[in-house]
Amino acid sequence: MNRFNPTEIFEFAIKIEEDGRRFYEKSASVIKDEKVKSLLMFLADEEIKHKETFEKILSSFESFEPAESYNEEYFAYLKAYVDNLIFKYLESPDPEKLTNVFTVLEYALAKEMDTILYYHEMKNLVLPENSRHFVDRIIDEERKHVVMIKKMINEL
Repeated sequence: MNRFNPTEIFEFAIKIEEDGRRFYEKSASVIKDEKVKSLLMFLADEEIKHKETFEKILSSFESFEPAESYNEEYFAYLKAYVDNLIFKYLESPDPEKLTNVFTVLEYALAKEMDTILYYHEMKNLVLPENSRHFVDRIIDEERKHVVMIKKMINEL
């Protein structure tokens, strides 16, 4: 068992938001449909706001010393989860993936849903209760993103 350092979990969340922003901006730069392009740019802006929120929370942990210890296996699990969650789509050698509207939106939908699950997990394990509302707010926004993406898919 190791002492748990909550900063690592929030660093993962910041990475998720940075990669999400890159994915949305890159996709928006090649998608021709203006409605989809607009949605992707909105989502990129949202990722920036989420990253800033996580950075604020992270800065508050400088003096935070949790009393609990956690199994190394659990952190290996979270790291593997994040590695899978990161928007690796940009690394794909297939340019068609970024130009096909349905493919981009379906990928974005799946990643937003995965992100919600990760944030639920991290919130319940690492936050002092008086800070949980920040992550709850981001989870609610991510849910709205899921609805927006699904609506766009249904409209196309």
